[in-house]
Amino acid sequence: MSKKSTSKSNPIVDYFMSAWEELRKVTWPTKEQTARITIVTLVFTLVTAILLGVIDFVFGIGIRSLVDAL
Repeated sequence: MSKKSTSKSNPIVDYFMSAWEELRKVTWPTKEQTARITIVTLVFTLVTAILLGVIDFVFGIGIRSLVDAL
């Protein structure tokens, strides 16, 4: 008697089997595409961090001068 002929199958095994089948259908990016996307992400993250740092600095100066005025 094979596993496929059983009336009940293990839902956890079914889940992982279907997930594996879907992963095999994925079109993965090439090494060059991955490198390019990684660089874009790092640059975007760096620019955002600098921008947020400048905004934090400016607001800090504003809050400090407001507190000193009281």
